[in-house]
Amino acid sequence: MESDKVQLFEDQPIRTAWVEKEEEWYFSVVDVVGALTEQINYEKARKYWNKLKQRLKEEGSQLVTNCHQLKMTAQDGKMRLTDVANTEQLLRIIQSIPSKKAEPFKMWLAQVGRERIEEVIDPELTIERALETYAKKGYSREWINQRLQAIQVRKELTDEWEKRGVKKGVEFAILTDEISKAWSGMTTRQYKNHKGLKKENLRDNMSTLELVLNMLAEATTTEISKQKKPETFEENRMVAIEGGEAAGEARVAVEKRTGKSVITSKNAAQLQDLVIGLIESDVSEKDD
Repeated sequence: MESDKVQLFEDQPIRTAWVEKEEEWYFSVVDVVGALTEQINYEKARKYWNKLKQRLKEEGSQLVTNCHQLKMTAQDGKMRLTDVANTEQLLRIIQSIPSKKAEPFKMWLAQVGRERIEEVIDPELTIERALETYAKKGYSREWINQRLQAIQVRKELTDEWEKRGVKKGVEFAILTDEISKAWSGMTTRQYKNHKGLKKENLRDNMSTLELVLNMLAEATTTEISKQKKPETFEENRMVAIEGGEAAGEARVAVEKRTGKSVITSKNAAQLQDLVIGLIESDVSEKDD
């Protein structure tokens, strides 16, 4: 399924499409080029992009080869094929456009590149920057500590999978879905849809209890795998289901005692608003 919508860049409309199967946003290249070069006329923007495409092709760029088309709503209201680019491709195109409006993007890319090189030299910086990013987004210190623990638990699980011959990518995703289904009743994509997420990280949008149960599911899967030493992908899949079911049983026990579902449709922004509301309410009651 592709959801067609319009974003705005400095009041300039940019057509975008979310491709569910790929879990990827795509942007109309002509619209972005038009906005950055201040070509209000669509035909002029299209000609600019055609010339830029030719230049990139002559330079041997794979970008033009990999760039593909999607149907988007044209000016006449009809669905027509147009060149689109994902985020990575779009940033590469922006680098090739001599424009004042493109300059902030280029500066940002240079900064990100520098930080990534620094993190390769000193991996501890990755953790420090992650802490800083979560704090800036408004997460509580307690939640951040849980999230960092969840990262460690996930790393131990993926290390165990690699030891058992599970391949990164598709096989990791399948086993992750099996764990998720066994404890929450939903695959990762279904869980994201439940919370209204697209590319956002699911764990970053879990409540503390959701995060803890997900950690329990992954940690249990790791321990069972160490004991059973699965040799085939199917055996690894059965272990993943077992690990998820253990957390699923814990979830049922919690829900029985609390009388409410552990699974929430709230995402990070909504959860933070709820916490802030509770704090403000508590302060108000004390003042009274």
